[in-house]
Amino acid sequence: MTSQAAEGPDTVVASRRSKITPEREREFFDAVLEQIRECGYDSVTMEGVAASTRCSKSTLYRQWKTKPQFVAAALRASRRVRFAGIDTGSLAEDLRQAARAAGDWSGKDTRLLQALGHAVTSDQELARALREALVHPEIAALEEMLARGVERGEIRAGHPALEYIPAMMFGVLRVRPVLNGQYADADYLVRFVEAAVLPALGLR
Repeated sequence: MTSQAAEGPDTVVASRRSKITPEREREFFDAVLEQIRECGYDSVTMEGVAASTRCSKSTLYRQWKTKPQFVAAALRASRRVRFAGIDTGSLAEDLRQAARAAGDWSGKDTRLLQALGHAVTSDQELARALREALVHPEIAALEEMLARGVERGEIRAGHPALEYIPAMMFGVLRVRPVLNGQYADADYLVRFVEAAVLPALGLR
């Protein structure tokens, strides 16, 4: 038995995968996500990403097999919780800080969400990766803020508006470009929180 046979196919695949450094992998992921933002999901190809990053398309196909798998991996690798660490001791101020944080990244993330809109309805892995990378972590962080507000007695447990706050925050990010042709920046989102979110919770 040869050493390669003894190691088995999983080891051979791992060896192939190890040829791509983390820095190079990050370059591939950044390239595919930026091309999706600029051109839309359907226009992006593995060949195009390979050309822009000066690698062979076989390198990408060997690593990720299909475009949806490649994009899903890029989304998971880009996961960042922008609302993490916000804890001012006041629910109203936490929500204002969350609005400012959302405003700082709304352009890039909203463009990505819009560009992936149709694709995620037909590919479950892609939809799951999108939720894991851009949606669920932020919702969890918002829910922690709200729970702390309840614990401090700023808002009563079971308040009917509590479950809708994540939808309000994410909804305004998605809809403003449609209504006004502009992304929701930090100033707009703070005004939204003060005019709509805080009153819904009974906060000043």
